[in-house]
Amino acid sequence: MKNCKPALRACLLAVSLAASALVHAQTAMNDAPPQHSEADRAKWQDRMAQKRAKHEAQLHEQLKITAAQEPAWKNFTQAMTPPAGLPPHEARATEDKLTTPQRMEKMLARMQEHQQQLQTHLNAVKTFYAVLTPEQQKTFDENHQRMKKEMQERMAAHMHGKDGMMGRP
Repeated sequence: MKNCKPALRACLLAVSLAASALVHAQTAMNDAPPQHSEADRAKWQDRMAQKRAKHEAQLHEQLKITAAQEPAWKNFTQAMTPPAGLPPHEARATEDKLTTPQRMEKMLARMQEHQQQLQTHLNAVKTFYAVLTPEQQKTFDENHQRMKKEMQERMAAHMHGKDGMMGRP
């Protein structure tokens, strides 16, 4: 019996370590970010397009766009429509194989594209804003401020957990 005790202890230790490793691996898998399929991304893009259309309809109604302002409204909404889709996961996965300078160059190129989009949006807003009456401009400004505040709140909720620490909510 004395000879079996060390072997039994070693066996129990091995089982405990294996169970601990299994629990740790399972926890790590649960903490991994979810992988979304292209179908999920397409659904998300459709949902965003529907929300954008609903928002445009509400803003059109709130601003009480006149027939004379309608062409400017159409130009404005077309210019504000985001470009078609995000790059597929495969395109983003290849970035992992790039060197740090190459990744930074791609990041800079994306930032420059974003800046061009913002400039296009600014020009569209200025052109549209110029055809609005002072009352419509006030409504437009209030709407923009409200949207900005809501977006900041959503981003903060997404970035910070309940305890205020960075991470998933």
